[in-house]
Amino acid sequence: MTNEIGKAGWPVSSPEDAGFDQLSLERAVQFAIANESKMDRDIGAALREGHFEEPWPIGQTIGPVKSREGPNGVILRGGRIVTTWGDVDRVDMTFSISKSYLALCAGIAVDDGLIPDINDPVRLLVDDGGFESEQNRDITWAQLLQLTSEWEGTLWDKPDWIDHNRNVIGDGNGAEKGVQRTMRPPGSHWEYNDVRVNRLALALLRVFKQPLPEVLKHRIMDPIGASDTWEWHGYDNSWIDVDGKRMQSVSGGAHWGGGLWINTLDHARVGQLMMNNGTWNGNRILSEDWVKACRNPCGMNNQYGYLWWLNTDAAMFPGASATSFFGLGVGTNLIWVDPALDLVAVVRWIEKDAVSEFMGLVMKALYSD
Repeated sequence: MTNEIGKAGWPVSSPEDAGFDQLSLERAVQFAIANESKMDRDIGAALREGHFEEPWPIGQTIGPVKSREGPNGVILRGGRIVTTWGDVDRVDMTFSISKSYLALCAGIAVDDGLIPDINDPVRLLVDDGGFESEQNRDITWAQLLQLTSEWEGTLWDKPDWIDHNRNVIGDGNGAEKGVQRTMRPPGSHWEYNDVRVNRLALALLRVFKQPLPEVLKHRIMDPIGASDTWEWHGYDNSWIDVDGKRMQSVSGGAHWGGGLWINTLDHARVGQLMMNNGTWNGNRILSEDWVKACRNPCGMNNQYGYLWWLNTDAAMFPGASATSFFGLGVGTNLIWVDPALDLVAVVRWIEKDAVSEFMGLVMKALYSD
């Protein structure tokens, strides 16, 4: 806890007042620091050296990248900061947590009536050639949000098959990533596929007719008191014309560069917004129905909702409770929200295999006598 955090408008609490054993909580923090991600701090080098197992030139970075520093994080309980570590004001790439922010933008579109029915085909609102084929014409917004769309095509020079057979939670079928497979009907297959997430980002841009960073800033980040240091990037070639205006379609990750770059405290505000079921200081930012929809398990993968990861049956991270849900990105970057415990934690640059144990240590600190 620092004076600067207090000045930024965050209420603070001692670990004891928040229900933690201080020494046990310090052990959890030291564990996170000691288990720094093995990902090269030079992220451009990590991507060039095949972090996503893609040969060049097809895996070539087409968006900006930024080197990272060391681990950092924050833990909140009851909306109050209990502890921080590292540089929580540093703006870093956040990789696939960007997807969860796309879900927030989609929620605004639904709440505003721009998307009348999340189960409607996207082509009813988006007429740009991306949803005309036999494979794509019946794809719904819900399927794009749940990663079950099976959208087929090339976007920003990346074909959808670049992420075929991608194994992120032990869900692979044994086939090599990037080996083209037979397409299935929309809604019948779950696959973590960044090309399709980027297709959702473009579709949302078409609906809003406004860059998504502007939507996010004015409708979510400013109302919750976020800083003005975050950035949301697309690719060098993801610029389009909308009603005579040049706009960039953002990336739903940093697979090929770009994505959301943000500091830890701003992530924590978004986590707290989700904890609050879409309200901030009594003001409604997102509908409660939408927040609940984000946490509703997908029929093809009960560990996934609308671009937010779930901990159904505590299967994904056994160290956390089953009520938890997450924004999760390579690195590992993590927003951990547990409504049952009124707990929000943001953890940056921790090794993926250490995440569950870190959560277990936090839980143990909370339950210590």
